[in-house]
Amino acid sequence: MRRGRATSADESLPSSAAGSGPSAEALARLRLARTEGVGPQTWRRALARFGSAEAALAALPRSPAPRGGGSPFRPPPEAEALREWEAVARLGGRFLFLGDPGYPRLLALTEDAPPVLAVLGDPAVLSATQVAIVGARNASTAGRRIAEELAEALARAGVVVTSGLARGIDAAAHEGALRGGRTVAVVAGGLDQPYPPENAALQARIAEAGGAVVSEAPLGTAPLARHFPRRNRIVAGLVLGVVVVEAAQRSGSLITARLALEAGRELFAVPGSPLDPRCRGSNDLIRQGAHLTETIEDILPNLPEAPRDGPLFHPGALPRNRPEETGAVLPAPAPAADDIEQVLDLIGHSPVPVDEVTRRCHLSASALQAILLELELQGRIECLPGARVARIGPARNEPTGPA
Repeated sequence: MRRGRATSADESLPSSAAGSGPSAEALARLRLARTEGVGPQTWRRALARFGSAEAALAALPRSPAPRGGGSPFRPPPEAEALREWEAVARLGGRFLFLGDPGYPRLLALTEDAPPVLAVLGDPAVLSATQVAIVGARNASTAGRRIAEELAEALARAGVVVTSGLARGIDAAAHEGALRGGRTVAVVAGGLDQPYPPENAALQARIAEAGGAVVSEAPLGTAPLARHFPRRNRIVAGLVLGVVVVEAAQRSGSLITARLALEAGRELFAVPGSPLDPRCRGSNDLIRQGAHLTETIEDILPNLPEAPRDGPLFHPGALPRNRPEETGAVLPAPAPAADDIEQVLDLIGHSPVPVDEVTRRCHLSASALQAILLELELQGRIECLPGARVARIGPARNEPTGPA
């Protein structure tokens, strides 16, 4: 397992590095990522389909309204994206795009990896060996102490400690890691919206001490309840293992644990009193097979070298965001109308695996992906987690009213 401080990634960073203006393609990737209705998987398929974000943006206005009659895709104006770019640069941050050499290696393997990350601090730390420590916001004194001690010991062993900058266990993990090394904070809102407010100074210390603060949200985004599960998926995607300290039976920490397992990462849990409701979720994780964890000797030997299930996605499938390489990946040809209708006939209103559609339509995987993107942009299908698709609106030849 690789440990120790990662080497600087500045030499391999694309034109999105701090201190330089964006290339036209970089700005187009940011605009595409900020387009309402374009999620991580659509963004990825659009780049593979059209060869560049500029070409994908040019294709969006020709697409009918998504979701069967909602608002059409409206990318933000170029001037708005440039203002965000410059504002992040003024904070001392930079953008990393999926497919860039500096994009976090493990996060890129997940199926819904964020298309763009805004980063304060050292982006190279995001590709170092990381372990997450997460847990209750209303943590006990004992819980905060063990989180700090585990984090400090992991950091001194050369492992970067990652958490969500929340109150309680998260903050304790960051504090402990800063005493021994580096830490990564993944925030739910914009980089300029520290949350909770009392952790603003901690956020600044993390960036200044060789760690990193990461967000996929635009600047100015206030952290709302719906943003935290999205933040949790980034925490789970960055790390090789997740340590849960004090988690109730229904808590965000258990969401992070589930996402980590789905991504093939290792799961650890610190045992707690059966009389404490804050420990029932973490105790149940041990009952289900998580590593019982008291010290880092329970963590380090059980960390995998790589996710157990292998890569879900290969970053090389996307064109890199370098001016000299823009356009190097040829866009796929436009799908034939007959092929589009053939695929649509195979998709019903109940989710169906893409693999099953592939077997039944006899098209190549790349041709099918182009058709699925076309149908998604037309608002005729919905692409769902777990590589499934479902139809939106009434099926062809299906009555829309009572008989």
